[in-house]
Amino acid sequence: MKHSQPASVASYVTGLLASGTLVFMRDDAQAALGIGQGAFLDAAEKLQKRSQLFSPRRGFYVAVPPQYLNWGSPPPAWFVDDLMRYERTPYYVALLKAAELHGAAHQAVMEFQVVATKQIPVIQAGRSRITFTFRKDLAPVAAGIDELKTDTGRMKVSSPELTILDLLRYPQAGGGMDTIATVLEELGPKADAEKLSALCPAFERSVVQRAGYLLGKAGLADHADKVHAALTGGRAAQWVELDPALAGDPDLAPAVVERDTRWRVIVRHMPERDE
Repeated sequence: MKHSQPASVASYVTGLLASGTLVFMRDDAQAALGIGQGAFLDAAEKLQKRSQLFSPRRGFYVAVPPQYLNWGSPPPAWFVDDLMRYERTPYYVALLKAAELHGAAHQAVMEFQVVATKQIPVIQAGRSRITFTFRKDLAPVAAGIDELKTDTGRMKVSSPELTILDLLRYPQAGGGMDTIATVLEELGPKADAEKLSALCPAFERSVVQRAGYLLGKAGLADHADKVHAALTGGRAAQWVELDPALAGDPDLAPAVVERDTRWRVIVRHMPERDE
């Protein structure tokens, strides 16, 4: 009987794939097969060693289609929505990955980036790496979250407008200011200026200042004007560094090359387009 259990689990996984289903929960599989937890885990471990099964979270499994056996996992876009539903965590695919999905990627994005309301460790999904950026509440940016169809269902993705602001809120996840400026040049024309302005109150004023400055430098005057209108509806903006990382140590900080009085942005390195 012990030797038949792996085949039973393997048949269960094969049946799911044949029906177009990739993900399943351990409890559901055990109930369907009529086996205990120990027997299931033994069988699942053998399938995982053969790269036929992937488990990013305890109790949550992803069946690996034959064409992705060498990868060790299907693309994260195929299961991220199910995974975050399992985690009971609001989310959206974000930052450089979202920019790529919107057609604004000048080079391959190495990470599948997600913003979520819970701090989640990095997941190594075969050749893919899923990283998570924490935001306490997604309600203020809900208008900037779209649904995108995938090969296996749907997933939530930041709109071009939300992606622009997120890149300036999380510059390290955005690959640095040169990369962000390059992406904004490509993504900016795809963004709606009014929607971008409407999202600005959900972000720190410093983020809005940096975004407006870079949009202006990219020649997107209407977008910059709308952002500026959102920014000026209150107290005067404080001076902010375009790239805070460059001003961390006053003794080592590069010299200021520009002080933009419209945006009150201090520039120590003029962003250069990535090639």
